[in-house]
Amino acid sequence: MTAASTPKGERRRQALVEAAAGLLVEGGFDAVRHRAVAERAELPLSSTTYYFASLDELVAAAVEHYGRAELVRGAAMLAALPTQVRGIDSVVDLVLDQLLGPPAGDRDAELVLLRYERLVATFRRPYLRQLMHTLGAELRGLLREVFARSGIVADERRVEHLIAVVDGAVVNALIEIDPDPRGAARRMLREFLAP
Repeated sequence: MTAASTPKGERRRQALVEAAAGLLVEGGFDAVRHRAVAERAELPLSSTTYYFASLDELVAAAVEHYGRAELVRGAAMLAALPTQVRGIDSVVDLVLDQLLGPPAGDRDAELVLLRYERLVATFRRPYLRQLMHTLGAELRGLLREVFARSGIVADERRVEHLIAVVDGAVVNALIEIDPDPRGAARRMLREFLAP
């Protein structure tokens, strides 16, 4: 048994992952550094290299932790969602909550920006591609279930189109320095889903 597999080691490793995930959400990939993670986790600097073979491994664990937390939140939201026919506006809000997270008031635009920065930055990190593919497939499954519970037929292809509409609207809003990228996505998605 290694120290990393003891209960104390598991707690320390988890604290490092949670610290790295928090830094990732707040400042993107550049914020995840050994020293910053150790300080946030209130652990010695050497613990980051003891529990993780590389910074890439730590970053991957942080991305997975955050991605899984988002999927758990989305699944919980879905579990509380009764099956019934819904209007377009309700469906749009449900879809945006899955894709962009719940609205965050004054910080919403900033959090949406950070989310898209992380998504785009994963392209330059090949070690994250399989993980992002897996997380994306699970997210698409949640979206298909949102539609199924809302009385709307949406196959894999339609869900892919819907994601592209939201992503395009958000990126264009961010380029235009629109203070409400969620609102831009809402308008485009509403048009896309309108009969």
